[in-house]
Amino acid sequence: FGRMGDENPIYTPFFGVMGAAAAVAFSGLGAAYGTAKSGIGISAMAVIRPEWIIKSVIPVIMAGILAIYGLVVGCLIAQGMGTDYNMAKSLRHLGAGLSVGLSGLAAGFAIGVVGDAGVRSTAQQPQMFVGMILILIFAEVLGLYGLIVSLILITR
Repeated sequence: FGRMGDENPIYTPFFGVMGAAAAVAFSGLGAAYGTAKSGIGISAMAVIRPEWIIKSVIPVIMAGILAIYGLVVGCLIAQGMGTDYNMAKSLRHLGAGLSVGLSGLAAGFAIGVVGDAGVRSTAQQPQMFVGMILILIFAEVLGLYGLIVSLILITR
């Protein structure tokens, strides 16, 4: 990882690696929770309206996008670790990973809860579909905010 001196202690890369790990792990946890919770709602909804299963997969797709955000940031952090890696860059990478990871975790929780309740209510009242999609978009954008902050931190 390059020269290690007083300005760059031997543990300098640790923070960057933890940022990459946090980005992938936390956003993956959010995506997994959103997928599982929405899947439960889809299964319950399929009993009432089996023809709407494909239409009800939207929350699962939106939850999966959160994992992609974390993967992108994790790869960018890993690519940024080179011979000129210093403590300031390492700490920015940690902040970037935590930013996208924790916002992805929160967005995954929101998508899971909204997806579960939304597809169940849509099965009983089809007019609820547009409202569910709007709420899901607002939940997804929480993860996007973390991605934007992470990209700003990585490119500094």
